[in-house]
Amino acid sequence: MAFGSRPTGKHRGSSRLSRKTAGIAGVTALAATGVVGSLAGPAFAADAADSSKFEDTGLNAVVVAEDTASQIETQATAQAQAAEIAAAKAQAEAEAKQRAAEARAKAEAKAKAEREAKERAEREAERKRLLQFVSPLEGSYVSTQYKAGGGMWSSGSHTGIDMHADEGTSVRAVGMGTVVEAGWGGAYGNNVVIKHHDGSFTQYGHMLSLNVVVGQQVTPGQQIGLSGSTGNSSGPHLHFEARTGADYGSDINPVSYLRAHGVSI
Repeated sequence: MAFGSRPTGKHRGSSRLSRKTAGIAGVTALAATGVVGSLAGPAFAADAADSSKFEDTGLNAVVVAEDTASQIETQATAQAQAAEIAAAKAQAEAEAKQRAAEARAKAEAKAKAEREAKERAEREAERKRLLQFVSPLEGSYVSTQYKAGGGMWSSGSHTGIDMHADEGTSVRAVGMGTVVEAGWGGAYGNNVVIKHHDGSFTQYGHMLSLNVVVGQQVTPGQQIGLSGSTGNSSGPHLHFEARTGADYGSDINPVSYLRAHGVSI
């Protein structure tokens, strides 16, 4: 027949409208699953609005989906790189802080060691100073020797040494010790007796005035009084004795005593 017949086994392709409808449906399905995001929306909208510029083949949604997936992958890669950079920066900062803390600890340890060494040196210097002996009169000399004879001494000889000194000259403790006598001593006038750390005693006689009292601790070179001419004295000087005990009669050679303690007069 010449009309209305359609060959069997052949089918017409879908119209443009039906293909476009299918493409839109595909995009809708992708959007529903979250594959097509906000980045794909503007591109698709622009394509749909300007559909007259190209033929809708039905593959447009697939191209948009692939484009969006590529952008998402690029964004994810950038975020991963940013995270790696941030992690590296944080690690570097942590390591820098650790190095700074170690440097501070090292500096503090060094300062502490130096401080302790200085304190030990100062203690040692003080210990040596306290153990040293000095002359009872600075820059003086012996004017009357030990055991010199004469009627001026009740024992018939000198029990100490006399050292030259003008009145008012500073008299010093020869070493560290404790004052066991301070006051009037008869023939010795104003006198001081000191017991030293090694158990020996020293006596200082004929002084004008005293600067110490019984029980007081004294150190080497400390002023204990001023020289004078009190008691049995012919003029200003210092009578100095060294003893093995606190009482009269236990005297030893004062010059030898001082030399044994490192003092030459």
